[in-house]
Amino acid sequence: MAVSPGKRPTLPTRSRRPPPEPSADTAHELRSFGRRRGRKFSARQRELLDEGLPRLALDLNAACPRSFSAVFPVPTSALWLEIGFGGAEHLVWQARHNREIGLIGCEVFDDGVIKAVSAVEEHGLANIRLSTDDARDVLRWLPQASLQRVFILFPDPWPKKRHVKRRLVSRALFDLLARVMAPGAELRIATDIGDYARTILRAARDHPAFAWQAESPQDWRERGPDWPETRYEAKARGEGRRCYFLRFLRTRAAAATIPLPAAS
Repeated sequence: MAVSPGKRPTLPTRSRRPPPEPSADTAHELRSFGRRRGRKFSARQRELLDEGLPRLALDLNAACPRSFSAVFPVPTSALWLEIGFGGAEHLVWQARHNREIGLIGCEVFDDGVIKAVSAVEEHGLANIRLSTDDARDVLRWLPQASLQRVFILFPDPWPKKRHVKRRLVSRALFDLLARVMAPGAELRIATDIGDYARTILRAARDHPAFAWQAESPQDWRERGPDWPETRYEAKARGEGRRCYFLRFLRTRAAAATIPLPAAS
């Protein structure tokens, strides 16, 4: 695809506690994920969930700490968040290659959480904390301007027309992200569904708090060297689907102009 100078490229087109009581803002918010649990657990998997996860889990019922030095047992220079980390390979890669960064991983599916807890123990990672709650609840819990990077890699595309409204990435999510991402923070989103990529770009295009970082098709067709492949990407490529890698920067739009959205 040829891109004229100065123009943007266009795309072809749980914790174990009970969930919090819905607020006025969240009562009508649609769940963006399916069932949490798959097959029966082995004894080792049950041990990881019952004993390993509580040592790593955030408590959204507690007040959010003023400093995340109280959350991580090692010094951290910045805070990153991954929403829906799946098999945890990307989360663990980032934690191993950025030991000075504190990472919060959100995943509602038990199989992925088990993989993450196992990897934390295997690699001795002290810079990962986990949440099994809906990521939108985590975003509401975090302090304003506390995140320097956010990853949303291959979210559930909900491909059926009647389910599109369940897609996680929307204008409402960008509003939540705008509050907790610091100016200059980076948002990385990947999908293998062209229609979802267009939906994401439309949601971001007119948002005052985000700027798409793409000057040529190469920028959204390829990952950077610090963006490792996930199993979802490998599966998509194996099935012949194109992957889209979108990067946005948080602008300096005042957070006060971007209130917490009411759920629709």
